[in-house]
Amino acid sequence: MQITKDIETLIDLAISEDYISGDPTTKSLINSSDSGSAIIVSDQEGVLAGIDVALFVFSKFSSITSTKVLLSDGDNLKKGSQIARIEGSLSSILSAERTALNFLQLCSGVATETSKYVEAIHGTKSKIVDTRKTIPGFRRLQKYSVQVGGGYNHRHNLSDGILIKDNHITAFGGSIANTIKAAKKNAAHTLKIEIEVETLEHVQEALDAKADIIMLDNMSTNMMTEAVKLCKGQAVTEASGGITLSTVREIAETGVDIISIGAITHSAPNLDISLDITSL
Repeated sequence: MQITKDIETLIDLAISEDYISGDPTTKSLINSSDSGSAIIVSDQEGVLAGIDVALFVFSKFSSITSTKVLLSDGDNLKKGSQIARIEGSLSSILSAERTALNFLQLCSGVATETSKYVEAIHGTKSKIVDTRKTIPGFRRLQKYSVQVGGGYNHRHNLSDGILIKDNHITAFGGSIANTIKAAKKNAAHTLKIEIEVETLEHVQEALDAKADIIMLDNMSTNMMTEAVKLCKGQAVTEASGGITLSTVREIAETGVDIISIGAITHSAPNLDISLDITSL
């Protein structure tokens, strides 16, 4: 992953949060001139993501002499898989450890959770996509990790497209057709228009108004199947709302094009990854 300025700023913020006035634990136990090496190890199965970010954290400590990637983002991890090696000042390795692992565990957790949903719908036409339900400041990392896990990105931010939800419709007067027509009139012609609906009647109203994408929100699979039939050849369909690993396959089998899942970012558990000192 390319470390852009915004990612470096996030890393600097994380380091400053953890290293406010030094590391008295390490300072009281380790001589600043002592050197050694450490290995980053996976303690459970999953999908690796964020290794470049983690190693960049170590590189921020000037006494880290070298880092070596042993596995790359997207690689499958087993318990005991060796991910990377770090060499240099022991005190620097120990001080950077937690911050580096925080990034690596979060990114790998998102990639792993995404991969489970992707595997669950294998063989269907549907795609797993994320949402904007991300940790503030971490959106780019989380959405990158979704891609590593085999998923796709929805909007990165509000400017990426028009997504009309129930509150927009209510605020504009309650008419789906009028809301879509206003969006088409007032927005740039390059932007696709997506609208959230909950009934088959609303699906037809959105189709009549020429919506590009129709979000089928919290529909039963029977209703969703009918909605997909209505939309065929006229609009892209997206399933959304409370979708879980146990229900995603049934939803994909309705023929829906896209399945958006907030849980792959906002509820993905961190992957268990650790660092072990290997030589002094």
